[in-house]
Amino acid sequence: MHLFSKASKKAKKSPDSDEESHSPRSRSPLKKSSSSSSSSRSGTAKDENHRPAPGSARNSRTFPKAGPDSPRHPFDLNTHPLNLPPDQIRRLSALSAMSDPDRMDIDNEGPTGAPASPSVQTNMPGSFDSPKINGSNGTSNGEGPVPPPHKSNPTSPAAVALPTPEEAEAFKTAGNKFYKAKEYKKAIEEYTKAVDAQPSSATYLSNRAAAYISNGQYNDALNDCLRADELDPQNPKILLRLARVYTSLGRPQDALSTYARIQPAPSAKDLAPAKSMLQHIEVAEDALKNGTTGSMALHALDQAEKLLGLGAMKPRKWQLMRGEAYLKMGNVNALGDAQNIAMSLLRNNSQDPEALVLRGRALYAQGENEKALQHFRQALNCDPDYRDAVKYLRMVQKLDRMKADGNADYKAGRWQAAIDKYSEALEVDPLNKGTNSKLLQNRALCRVQLKDYKGAISDCERAISLDPTYTKAKKTKATALGQSGDWEAAVRELKELQEQDPQDGSIAKEVRKAELELKKSKRKDYYKILGVEKDADENQIKKAYRKAAIIHHPDKNPDDEQAAERFKDIGEAYETLSDPEYATPLGSLIDDTDSRTENVHGMIAVKTL
Repeated sequence: MHLFSKASKKAKKSPDSDEESHSPRSRSPLKKSSSSSSSSRSGTAKDENHRPAPGSARNSRTFPKAGPDSPRHPFDLNTHPLNLPPDQIRRLSALSAMSDPDRMDIDNEGPTGAPASPSVQTNMPGSFDSPKINGSNGTSNGEGPVPPPHKSNPTSPAAVALPTPEEAEAFKTAGNKFYKAKEYKKAIEEYTKAVDAQPSSATYLSNRAAAYISNGQYNDALNDCLRADELDPQNPKILLRLARVYTSLGRPQDALSTYARIQPAPSAKDLAPAKSMLQHIEVAEDALKNGTTGSMALHALDQAEKLLGLGAMKPRKWQLMRGEAYLKMGNVNALGDAQNIAMSLLRNNSQDPEALVLRGRALYAQGENEKALQHFRQALNCDPDYRDAVKYLRMVQKLDRMKADGNADYKAGRWQAAIDKYSEALEVDPLNKGTNSKLLQNRALCRVQLKDYKGAISDCERAISLDPTYTKAKKTKATALGQSGDWEAAVRELKELQEQDPQDGSIAKEVRKAELELKKSKRKDYYKILGVEKDADENQIKKAYRKAAIIHHPDKNPDDEQAAERFKDIGEAYETLSDPEYATPLGSLIDDTDSRTENVHGMIAVKTL
């Protein structure tokens, strides 16, 4: 390694040198740097690739190698240059600066011209892999090795100066330009720079709120308007903008309260959207409270939503009201819509008790009471004091218990007891169409068993009015009509049901059976004429005949022209039913003819009526 020092002006020949010095005289690097600074500067204009001729004093001169004990180097050669004593670092830094006149000025010197820090150091002893400088390998101008650069790493960034009021006004002007060009996102960016520069400016906040409104960011606009209103409470322009934001967000009452603060009072045109929105919401609330269906409430909500800001979210309260309206409608599609609303709210907040109750009520209306109870319990976990959750939980539990008791009585054949249980359950929740329609259908079945066909038909009609798609209720009604003797009406009911669901084979079977019964009903029913059951024995038939003959004898009814005809039918019925060859009851006849047919094979004669 070649080192340099100012300890001697003459270089002695060292046996460790790689080459001999051809110069009889040499100068120390320090004197060379100070005495030839002007010539070095002029030399920089020359071609960097120019090399002096061999044998010149500059290029042929070498320095002897010195050991660590040499007086020229009062430091360990293995020590990194940055670990040298401070005075030695300053001296070497000065030497490095003077030895490289082409180095860029980076303003690292203090007022006295001395280096501020040893961060830029070159030509230091102990450096590694020195680069080529001015055509020499590992030396700077042939004077010594070049140390690696050392960059400082400040621990904290320099403070950035805040924008001036003039700059903030320039940001606002740029924002206004973008706003007029309808480039609202860029306008927001410029207004934000202005707000950051001057946070206490209500004007900048108000301008950014206007850009937010135009960009559909109504919640951000509301925040800016509220901050601007705090800074400038009676500014009419800010208040007008705040009221419009409230209207866009579906808060008409807040909007009207804000309009009331403006002096002079705003125009009727400004007030109209908020007033109209509030009116529609009040109509919807009244329809839900006092109306019988939810269609009026839905229409009012549709009108209110048209006044929301473009792209604004529907208020949560409005969504719950719409779900309530769907529950009031109660049909299959409406209940599905109610569930969709509840699920949408629960996606935003799975612990929303009102949304949980809404979905539970929809499930309850669809007959899924167990799932409904789970939702009501979950709502109570979220809010133990939520009254609607307590109300519907208790109601569904009570209704389930009553319905189960009624079903048990029905299966045991206790028809009247089952009717009483179903009747009591119908009073629990008169608004639940789905559950009440099932209770009415079950009660109708009990009435059919008690031959109260009129009551059964009435229950079926009420069940169908609650749920027009209730197939079981329609079938039960047709059965009650037929057994009451009106098979024609029964056939009509079943055929209408078959048209609604042509794929249901069971309905087609019921239609064929009813048509057969209709044909049989057009024949004379001798059992009915005598007033006996179809399984009556001979003595019952004889007693019935004598009683009917006395009542309907023409001599007993001189003023009744139909008495003779009835008396004749009574005698015919007694004769027919008393015939031991009359083998088949009327209810089981399957012959399609209307005349008496004899069995030609000598078997039992079958009488078709």
